[in-house]
Amino acid sequence: MTSLLLLPALALGLLGAHFYRAAAWPLVALCVLLVVLLAWPRAWVARLVQLALLLGALEWLWTAGWLVQQRLALGQPWLRLACILGAVAVFTGASALVFRSAALRARYGRAATNPPG
Repeated sequence: MTSLLLLPALALGLLGAHFYRAAAWPLVALCVLLVVLLAWPRAWVARLVQLALLLGALEWLWTAGWLVQQRLALGQPWLRLACILGAVAVFTGASALVFRSAALRARYGRAATNPPG
């Protein structure tokens, strides 16, 4: 169960590093705070982290689009950049799905009423 929390923690760490590079200190602090909040088993924490991860995936896609435009304008290769940042965006967005697992539903007080099968 706890190992599942490594995925959103890693995604938030990558997002924090992205904001750190852009000197967006409040967003860096928010990413760190969200990682710390993962230790607090409350339903609203799970929802907040899921929202942050989905917004983070959108940020990665926006950044990828902006950087691809810059590369195209300079006549530089862009496909590898787009693939890497696209994969990071998918990873970040998919990390929000770990909260749908039975173990994390139980941890965050959102036990499934109708378990599958």
